[in-house]
Amino acid sequence: MDKIIIRGGRKLSGTVPVSGAKNAALTLLPCALLTEEPLTLRNLPRLADIDSFQHLLNQFGISTSIAGARPEDFGRVMTLQATRLTSTVAPYDLVRKMRASILVLGPMLARAGEATVSLPGGCAIGNRPIDLHLKALEAFGARIELAAGYVRAHAPDGGLPGGHYTFPVVSVGATENAVMAAVLANGTSTLHNAAREPEIVDLCNLLVAMGAEIEGIGSSHLTIHGVSRLHGATYMVMPDRIEAGSYACAAAITGGDVLLAGARIEDMTATVQALTDAGIHVEQTRGGLHVAANGAIRPVTLSTAPYPGFATDMQAQLMAMLCMAKGSSVLTETIFENRYMHVPELNRMGARIETKGRTAIVHGVDHLVGADVMATDLRASMSLIIAGLAAEGETSVHRVYHLDRGYERLEEKLALIGADVERVGND
Repeated sequence: MDKIIIRGGRKLSGTVPVSGAKNAALTLLPCALLTEEPLTLRNLPRLADIDSFQHLLNQFGISTSIAGARPEDFGRVMTLQATRLTSTVAPYDLVRKMRASILVLGPMLARAGEATVSLPGGCAIGNRPIDLHLKALEAFGARIELAAGYVRAHAPDGGLPGGHYTFPVVSVGATENAVMAAVLANGTSTLHNAAREPEIVDLCNLLVAMGAEIEGIGSSHLTIHGVSRLHGATYMVMPDRIEAGSYACAAAITGGDVLLAGARIEDMTATVQALTDAGIHVEQTRGGLHVAANGAIRPVTLSTAPYPGFATDMQAQLMAMLCMAKGSSVLTETIFENRYMHVPELNRMGARIETKGRTAIVHGVDHLVGADVMATDLRASMSLIIAGLAAEGETSVHRVYHLDRGYERLEEKLALIGADVERVGND
């Protein structure tokens, strides 16, 4: 396995391009299951998770072709076509690699009337059951059974009738699966307490471009009028608000000044507010988001929450930045119960972080020191990179395959803004 070596202490400066959003792309790709016509996605990030999802879709008989694949390009264009489905089974060996694989369940059920999907894998950041996915699909008329580690779903003869479901708690993935299932249902479906993330707006906008009829986009109440068929479309994946926030934290902790090319402030209001509260200058410009350190980093107190609250996917990166704040910050993780695995690694670098249940108290220090650290999940990996950029000496981040799941060509982008970073093979 590779490792990333960082020689810290350099102020980051310049322009870094923000890739297409991983979390949006993994929701847009399974929309190819909903039509026989070609679906072309532009600004698709080059990530291990995207490759894994492509292989999963190939398993169903979907053809995929890629353009814009020059080595120097960030992103690419992929065209997918599901003229005829050759399988409705998502096997364990493909699904185990990432949790997003469960998102084939809804569209497969809508298109083929049946689906068999292995229970998913992904980062080990806590219990993330799929019961809300299944309950929503059952409310729309599906018959669900769990057997031998697989979900088996069947629609009635003639297709899903549609229905109404209220989520007891907000769930991004379950909202996405339910919307994709409902667009081809025979009737009207409603979802109450639906997730409102920008990635769900992106999904709904693509589905509308394919001929779906969806009301309430961007709200917690969605009404989906089922249509008999969807057609193909060409669609641009939204910019990655988590990647943008991650590079913003990197710029801040190094005292830098960076333009996040293509980032949109409206997608990341809570992250921008947290950075502003910490004394960081953030401004939307014509080219993207301008982020600049503005003196000492100030401590903050915040909790993660469903959108429009502060994203759990930004908690680790903000924590790394706050390690060098002038004072003590308090972070509370309300989404996942096991998302502080980066804390011991940050403490190895000289941070002073205490955890008490779901709360972390980050006592700011005046410097961090380089160390050998181990990545435990995708966002935790990025927190160690951020800390390493500011640390004195050399930091080696091991198990960086996590990073390749969610950050397109990380070391190349960091080098563009002045970081001393390289990827090497472990001995």
